[in-house]
Amino acid sequence: MGVVFTSTIKIDDTGKWYIEIEDAIDEDDVRVEACFDLDEYEKKIEEMGAEYGGHIDEVKWRKDENVPQVVIDELRVKMAEHREKIEEERGEPITPVAQRKN
Repeated sequence: MGVVFTSTIKIDDTGKWYIEIEDAIDEDDVRVEACFDLDEYEKKIEEMGAEYGGHIDEVKWRKDENVPQVVIDELRVKMAEHREKIEEERGEPITPVAQRKN
């Protein structure tokens, strides 16, 4: 069984976004963490992954129905910038790049 987390983008009562990470690998002990910025998200997902030897097979992304598209777009941009920064620090890509088939 692979290590799969679910990350759900949500909106709080004040209209601010946050990301809820769910670890339901053990159905009897579901763990949920709320993250209010991407730095906190990165830290929490690393901590949760460390419980499985640092290997996460997949993160499934979802959003609540009340999350506006502008929030999704904002998060995409922020995550791309964050990924770019990490790749620059490491000197290598952290995400697989699709290869074109001839």
